[in-house]
Order: sequence, then C-alpha cells, then structure tokens
Amino acid sequence: MGKIVAVVNQKGGVGKTTTAVNLTAALTELGKKVLLCDFDPQANASSGLGVNKRKVQKTVYDVIINDTPVGNAIVATKYGDVLPASADLAGAGVELISMPEANYRLKHALETVRQQYDVILIDCPPSLEMLTLNGLAAADSILVPVQCEYYALEGLSDLMSTLRMVKHRINPGLDIFGVALTMFDGRTNFSTQVAQEVRRHFPGKVFAAVIPRNIRLAEAPSHGLPVTAYDRSSRGAQSYREMAAEFCKKL
Repeated sequence: MGKIVAVVNQKGGVGKTTTAVNLTAALTELGKKVLLCDFDPQANASSGLGVNKRKVQKTVYDVIINDTPVGNAIVATKYGDVLPASADLAGAGVELISMPEANYRLKHALETVRQQYDVILIDCPPSLEMLTLNGLAAADSILVPVQCEYYALEGLSDLMSTLRMVKHRINPGLDIFGVALTMFDGRTNFSTQVAQEVRRHFPGKVFAAVIPRNIRLAEAPSHGLPVTAYDRSSRGAQSYREMAAEFCKKL
C-alpha cells in the first residue's frame, strides 16, 4: 500500500512545489511508482511535470467536488503520474463547506488508487484552510520544506499547532515524515545557522540532503521539466536525487 505524504508549509516561496515536483521525478527515476496530486489552485506542480493545465479534461477539482473517479483524471508522464489541478480549485474551499465528509473528500478519492502506487505526494496550497485540511486528512505524514533564510522558522509554530489540531480532530495517525532544507546558500554563515536551528527543532527529522539555491532549479519549470530532466548534472538535480534516496530509506 502506498505511502501518502502531504508537502505542506503555509508560508509561500519556500520551495514546496519545487520539492514536490522534483522529488516525484527523482523517486520515479529510482523505480518507484509515484502519483503527484496537485492540490494548489495555481497548478504549478502540474505544469512542472509537463502537464498542460489548460488542456486537461478532468482535474482534482472534479474528483473532490463532482465525484469523478480519480483514474479518469490522472495524467501519466515519464516523470511520474499527475492528478492535475486547475484554477477551479480556488473556489473549492467554499464549496466543500456544505458537502458531506467535507474534510475527507481527497482522502476517500486517493484511497481508491492507493494500492497502485508506492508513494502519493500531495502538493498543498500555501495556506491553512479547507484544501490544506483535506490534504492533511488524506496523508499518512507530512514533508515540510523550510527555506534557509531569516524567516525560516516563522510560521512553523502555527503549522505545528495545526498539525496537533488535525491529529486530535481529523487524522490521529498523522506525523512528520521529514523536513527538507531548501534555498541553502553555502556562501553564508546564516544559512548554516538556520539549518542548525531547524535540526535542533526537529531532531532526527531533517533530511541530510540540502537543496541549494540553484539557477537550474529556477529555470526548469519554465520548460515544463523537473530539474532532473532539464539539467541532470546540476547541483539541484543531484540534491533531489540524494533526497529521494533518503526518502526511500525512510519508507
């Protein structure tokens, strides 16, 4: 049975979607069967794996709102399967409120395909609202990208409070799968200090592989490619391969 991991951080710009996309590709490269569920209305994870979000017939919105079977919406790519998102998802939070089992719509949907995958990654939106709650309800655990910058730990206490609330009310088995350090700049002492602080806050949970600031990582999405395909030898690609190897050991 596949492991479902929500990639979540309510702070934007921390490398959440970059991590979801490139981890999907790197795990697929290692022979894992992976589904990336794009649960962010911006749909950047979909386009990051080469899915044209304007041409897809069905999306995760149709799955959770209109009860479309998940298999009818999944798009296969050579970097992993994608359950794509669209702008329609932006209004789903309001629509969900009046629906039965509102917090569990995504969970029920993903359970129908869980046996087909080794890993299902959910790219959650950068906020703590109904969509994110659905992502956390569906997940076995969470992966938290944390940028190695000044405000890195800001908001993490809020995320941990939300995690405790979700464990208490919605998903008792939810835990932290891992913490990913992103946007690391080895030229500065500050990045090193932030990394040390994050490791102190989450002992034993932080991936040894650190994702650097890397121009290839920034360029890859504009080509609809994960960095492992855009520039295999780049530091960004190497780092995500190392993280994927650690991910497999954690499984």
